[in-house]
Amino acid sequence: MSTHVSESSGTGGSSATPHGRRSKVWEHFEQDLVIVGDVPKAVCKYCAMKLTCTRRSGTSSLLSHISESCRLVEAEVRAAFLATLKKKPSDVGFVFDAKKSRQLMTKYCIHAEIAFKKFDDPYFEEWMDSMQPTFKVVGRHTVRNDCILTHDEMKEQLKVELQSLDSRICLTSDMWTSVQKLGYMCVTAHYIDANFVLKKKIISFKDVKYPHTKEAIEEALSRCLTEWGIKRKLFTITLDNAANNTGAVKNFLETQDHGLMLEGIDFHVRCCAHILNLIVQDGTKHIHGSVENIRDLFRHVNSSGGRIQAFNALAANKGLPEKAGLALDIPSRWNSTFHMLVQAIKYKGVLNSYASENGEVALNAKEWVDVEVICDFLKAFEEATNAVSADRKPTAHHFLHMVLCIRNALKDPQWKVNADMMNLSISMGTKFDKYWKEVNLSNALVIATILDPRKKEEYLNFFFEKYCEQPFDTEETVNVISKAVRLYYDLYEQQIKRRSNEHSVSREARINMGSPVLGKRKLEEEFAQYRSRRRANTQPRSELDAYLDEVFIESSVGTTDILTWWKSNAEKYPVLAAMARDFLAVPLSTVSSESAFSCGGRILGDTRASLKPHALEALVCGKDWLLKVPSNEGSSTGGPSSEVQVQELDGQIV
Repeated sequence: MSTHVSESSGTGGSSATPHGRRSKVWEHFEQDLVIVGDVPKAVCKYCAMKLTCTRRSGTSSLLSHISESCRLVEAEVRAAFLATLKKKPSDVGFVFDAKKSRQLMTKYCIHAEIAFKKFDDPYFEEWMDSMQPTFKVVGRHTVRNDCILTHDEMKEQLKVELQSLDSRICLTSDMWTSVQKLGYMCVTAHYIDANFVLKKKIISFKDVKYPHTKEAIEEALSRCLTEWGIKRKLFTITLDNAANNTGAVKNFLETQDHGLMLEGIDFHVRCCAHILNLIVQDGTKHIHGSVENIRDLFRHVNSSGGRIQAFNALAANKGLPEKAGLALDIPSRWNSTFHMLVQAIKYKGVLNSYASENGEVALNAKEWVDVEVICDFLKAFEEATNAVSADRKPTAHHFLHMVLCIRNALKDPQWKVNADMMNLSISMGTKFDKYWKEVNLSNALVIATILDPRKKEEYLNFFFEKYCEQPFDTEETVNVISKAVRLYYDLYEQQIKRRSNEHSVSREARINMGSPVLGKRKLEEEFAQYRSRRRANTQPRSELDAYLDEVFIESSVGTTDILTWWKSNAEKYPVLAAMARDFLAVPLSTVSSESAFSCGGRILGDTRASLKPHALEALVCGKDWLLKVPSNEGSSTGGPSSEVQVQELDGQIV
């Protein structure tokens, strides 16, 4: 049996042929259909394949052929075709909203740090007109006013959030001098909300008149807290070790109605990143010679394009990547010196060859060994700086572990390979003891460690046994911390009971409003209260004791985020969960406030030096509030490195 197949050309040889060609897929098929065995077929322009095309079959096979099957369709053509298949706003009844577009443009301007003058560019108006002719383009003055208005609206929303918190707020603050030679004070709020999400919000970026005395700083801080209505909701403030900061905190505690717990005994937390800078800077004075030789070599290479080219030629011969320039350090920023030394070790052979060819002083074998030992030694400080610089995840419970790692590095004899390294470790150890002797450790940070279910009091005993020089010091220090924990616990327990009673009164008032089962519910509640009293009399163990005694299986906690753990155990340990929200929110460094200065420096560049302080605050705070950050964001390696410029003169840090 044979099958006869006839083929002819035509546009409508069958009543089954599609009558409309609105689909974009037809652009990829020949205009005329062909008839094969009385069935209309569409012919692919690329591979000439014939595909059935009837009213019943529709265009699904054609769409599949162009989007997936045809191997002769170029990648760019296929991508463009696939883009047409995506549903567009116009397909779902899109209506242009000029007000919404202007609001989004304002947010984009704030978030992307767009200069206001860009909106006066004639091509910007043409660009907007090409997309939506009905959108009225506004000038730079209107955009500036819109940005300030948007900031004010977001500020009111954030005010409500902060004032309605049932937890306390931790602060960080720092000072900055702009290109306008104006002094700015940044205040950042850190808190953990009811969903156990750590949040960071810049709440003030205002100019402070010189001189920046303790009175001026205390006044600016108090004014900020009054403006936001959160003066009596504070827990701690993290500041660097400048004498004016210490004086400002003392003035605040003595003169303000602060409502701090335990009269603010643990209110002031010293910036760990700043202390690390001071410790390392004291030590690196003893290795000045080797570091200065590397610094001189880097300067010589960077001094001209020809020298960089000569350096890169040597690097290429040794199979190393070329450099646009060598990263010279800033002596007042210790970690920039560390990164310079790391780079020098990588290009050691290149630097030696370059020095010999250009008559420069090269490091000898002993000096290179010293530099390598120094880098290995400073690695612990680099890791610690990164750890304390994170501001999108809790860091307070890592404090004791970080301090112990630094102390062990300073005491480790393997680093003391020569007199210079011996003197380095002694100098750094002296500075370490000045700030982190056991009697100087912040109670707030020590208690945060206890609130880590993987550590608790066991780690406290382990830490002080290794940390204290005498056994009786260990016992005495642990007892002091244990008393502090219970003092705080009692205060939080009273707060939880007060909130519970207020909730019960409110609930009873609702029940009494004509409930038909009033008598039954009242009896049930009375019985529940009676049972609770009975159990309290027979089981006197507190929630704190139960938590400390409970043995947690490592796998049940594991690598779980600590806030996630407390959220899931909040009903079991309500008082401790409330404590965790405050103690785990304590930041170890002021890096979050310092990062605002980088943003302020970009916004207030040389081309925008006339920007007024209130407009700068609106842009810096507005950008911070608009950041879309996943909850509890943060990598295991911590945040960006701290680069705090510090000096110490006559015992005062400036």
